[in-house]
Amino acid sequence: MPLQPPTRRTALRTLAGIGAAIAGASACGPTAAGSQAGAAGASSPSPSAGGGRRLGAEWESHTRTFMSWPALSSMWGQDLPYVREDIARIARAVGQHEAVVMMARPEQVDAAQRACGKDVEVIPLAVDDLWARDIVPVFVEQGGKVVGVDFNFNGWGNKQEHKNDGAVGRNLLAKYGIPRAQAPLVAEGGSFEPDGEGTLLITESSIVNDNRNKGKSRDTIEAELKQTLGLEKVIWLAGVRGEDITDAHVDSLVRFTAPGVVLLDRAHPSTPPDSWSRSADQAKSVLSGATDARGRRFEVIDLPQPDLDRITGRGDDFVSTYANFYIANDAVFMPRFGDRQADDRARGILREHFPKRDVVQVPIDTIASGGGGIHCSTHDQPGKPAA
Repeated sequence: MPLQPPTRRTALRTLAGIGAAIAGASACGPTAAGSQAGAAGASSPSPSAGGGRRLGAEWESHTRTFMSWPALSSMWGQDLPYVREDIARIARAVGQHEAVVMMARPEQVDAAQRACGKDVEVIPLAVDDLWARDIVPVFVEQGGKVVGVDFNFNGWGNKQEHKNDGAVGRNLLAKYGIPRAQAPLVAEGGSFEPDGEGTLLITESSIVNDNRNKGKSRDTIEAELKQTLGLEKVIWLAGVRGEDITDAHVDSLVRFTAPGVVLLDRAHPSTPPDSWSRSADQAKSVLSGATDARGRRFEVIDLPQPDLDRITGRGDDFVSTYANFYIANDAVFMPRFGDRQADDRARGILREHFPKRDVVQVPIDTIASGGGGIHCSTHDQPGKPAA
């Protein structure tokens, strides 16, 4: 009997084979704004609301990309070797375009180095799993320097125990001599989608939540985000509460390609409506009526998912969104799911918006089966490229 098609999932971190939840996809042509900003690689700084801090956009220059070597069979079971292959594949691909630093437990450094190759620097630092986007601090600019904001990672609302990952912020910043600022709230890097000009997109479900910030109102959290990250405007999307371990991170739903231009995850037409497609509908409604920190209205472009009957990956927690892409210094990295028509269409959309960057497709079926993607497993440090 053939395998049943996987259920759609949003960026979900879960024990292998445990957890249940779901993710969200018609293509439009390029826009001048999207092409220009994607090509330029940097947006102009905006005045900061947070003591001179500024949260940049991902398309700006990176010093390096941080990643994390999955350490535990208790997390991945028999899939551990395969998820390590996926992580090494991403690291090697990104390493051809910018410096990559892979964090690995000391006893796993040699194996990680062999898998990742010479273009990746593997450093000994205690980690539990691969979710660098959420466990590495969020980097801001302040006074001409980079500061790492530690958002007090607590296993996505204490859904999993991540003692080592919870200490990555402090340990990594100390190793690189980067100043540390402790945030007054709990959040993860996958919660945030900035435009580099003072605007932040975020799902309410992932942060206005008692499992992270008990007793805090949305207004209080918004004020703390503005102060901590140097923001001028926060745009709230509803998200999906309690159906995946992240409570619906924004980085699998909607992404900036330029200030005022976003790509929105959309389900394949053959997929029945559910809480995730309704979340995408709600996001489109909000963004279509909103303006950013500079007063621009948003251009919202659909980024369609593949046909689940045609992809190569399987699993109840499989994430089939293309929105979880990663922007490096001169390349964009996106998943290849095996539906050739959908993969090519998504690549075409990204090429239209990042015309001066290579768009590189990477197979990540095991990471996706565990509820994540390329963006989930990478974290950029802003600044001049490492020599």
